[in-house]
Amino acid sequence: MLNRLQITLVFIAPVLALAGLYAAWDALGWRTPVLGRGYVIRIELPQAGTPVGLPSIEGPADPSRPLVVIDAGHGGHDPGASSVTAREKALTLALARALRDRLLRQGGIRVALTRDDDRFLALEERAEIARQLGADLFLSIHADSAGDMAGVSGASVYTLSSTASSEAAARFAARENSADVVNGVALANQDAGVNAILVELSQRRTQQESDEFADLILREGAGALAFHPQARRAASLVVLRAPDVPSVLFEAGFVSNPADAGRLSSPEGQQRFAEVMARAIRVYLARQAGA
Repeated sequence: MLNRLQITLVFIAPVLALAGLYAAWDALGWRTPVLGRGYVIRIELPQAGTPVGLPSIEGPADPSRPLVVIDAGHGGHDPGASSVTAREKALTLALARALRDRLLRQGGIRVALTRDDDRFLALEERAEIARQLGADLFLSIHADSAGDMAGVSGASVYTLSSTASSEAAARFAARENSADVVNGVALANQDAGVNAILVELSQRRTQQESDEFADLILREGAGALAFHPQARRAASLVVLRAPDVPSVLFEAGFVSNPADAGRLSSPEGQQRFAEVMARAIRVYLARQAGA
């Protein structure tokens, strides 16, 4: 009988305590808290189909000047790779700003950052910003982590793999909304088979140009930047799938490596990165202008 009474009190006591709390709350004239659904946090989400907010373009007012879109990876609630001394989202933004500033000082090139503050952007938004702005080149900056393997270091340059390139072209051509323009050719009111061919051809050309820019980064960075032993890579990365904007992802180093993290966090390291990347960009754009 005693055990049964003890068990009953275990369940009833919290209810009695809560009832007493409510009574005391009302007796003091305070507003009684509403439990349950009243504690749900509601966040207004943008409606489906809302256009991506486009960043401002800096540099020459002449729209014929080439436009480079620089993407600082991660941001907002997504910190990216992190270590005791560095967070990827902060490093990528600092590198993006350093490159932007150098390009603007040298002149002749228009520049836009996908983000210039600590905000979150979905991967699809980043590439779409470059497309909507009509970018001539898209560079996404990241930093890697090797976990407990602190000895792993060095930068890597990624382009879209051939298989992923073909898959991306097929998906793009199959979208219900075919009002896009790819390399100046409108896809609207075209035969689906024709659209697929046009996008595939555009994707192949874009991949060739992306590969050329990636090779220039390695060439201009030789002796100035520390590269990973396998510095040239290809992968199925969402930010590189635009069918008409040459795109490269640059892994600047490993935040898990103290030497890499220190270099990328320092003003000297950021300026060295900006110098190399600006040089590669100008050589690439000069080649394209002469093609």
